Amino acid sequence: MKIAIVTDAWRPQTNGVVKTLSTTAEGLRTLGHDVRIIEPNQFKTFPCPTYPEIRLAWLPYGRVSQLLEEFGPDAIHIATEGTLGAAARKWCLRRRFPFTTSYHTQFPEYVRARVPIPLAVSYAHLRRFHSAAARTMVATPAMQRLLESRGFKNIVRWTRGVDVSLFKPRDKSFLDFPRPIATYVGRVAVEKNIEAFLKLDLPGTKVIVGDGPARAELESKYPTAKFVGFKYGEELASHVAASDVFVFPSRTDTFGLVLLEAMACGVPVAAYPVTGPIDVVTQGVTGELNEDLRAAALAALKLDPNQCRAYALANTWETATRQFLSHLAPRAATAAVAESALDSA
Repeated sequence: MKIAIVTDAWRPQTNGVVKTLSTTAEGLRTLGHDVRIIEPNQFKTFPCPTYPEIRLAWLPYGRVSQLLEEFGPDAIHIATEGTLGAAARKWCLRRRFPFTTSYHTQFPEYVRARVPIPLAVSYAHLRRFHSAAARTMVATPAMQRLLESRGFKNIVRWTRGVDVSLFKPRDKSFLDFPRPIATYVGRVAVEKNIEAFLKLDLPGTKVIVGDGPARAELESKYPTAKFVGFKYGEELASHVAASDVFVFPSRTDTFGLVLLEAMACGVPVAAYPVTGPIDVVTQGVTGELNEDLRAAALAALKLDPNQCRAYALANTWETATRQFLSHLAPRAATAAVAESALDSA
């Protein structure tokens, strides 16, 4: 099957959305499918307001139309709600071509963290965007419940996986800092609530792996924390595995791939009991969830690393990719259903 995936988030961005989509595309190709990614590097772009590291495609409809028509997809998945996602949605609606979407980011909460726009306004826009999709894929039961409470329809589950051959227990001596080492991995941005972690009175060392618009300010404000920037592949896995506890202060993530990656390394998680962690962390086994993040971090240090690893081994990317594939709305299959309905009418 020829599958087009349209996304406003792509390399060189480093985040869970890019990781999920790139890994899924690789998995689909392994299963024998022809996958085409339509992403910002194929267009003229402009910096996203308040987040210049993210580039958005400028007036992309004509080019999106050309790329889709040249590829001739059997199924189209629109992964994000940016300018590319909007252009692909418009193309599909004009041609009555069925498509699926996914909800990766709590965009209304991210916007409100920067601009005082009411959540109801942002959710109304997103509800309209996704309402035309055959199905909207979300990562967790909690995210499904949240969107359904906001009036979203046709929500289905698309879970996530982890590369357990890369993320695995490793030598703790890789990081030569006073222990215990508490680590955060991800974008260094206001919506990630990193300062809640940096403010904690914890023994040992705090390590921040990642970069973003808030890094300079936070690095200056918290000079004892170790800001090491983005890390990739073996180096990233080594940083995570050398930690003693993984602290995840975000209250707005829909999943948090880094949680599974930490567990795969045998590192327990400390987080708030919110969407994302509540569906990924097994309380008292693979991590601790508590509104008191300090208490969660100290309690997580006492958990069994082997239990964390065992949980991660049950979450593979192959399973997640097959789930994604089962939710697509291929044009031929949709047309066949419509034709059958007409014949029986």
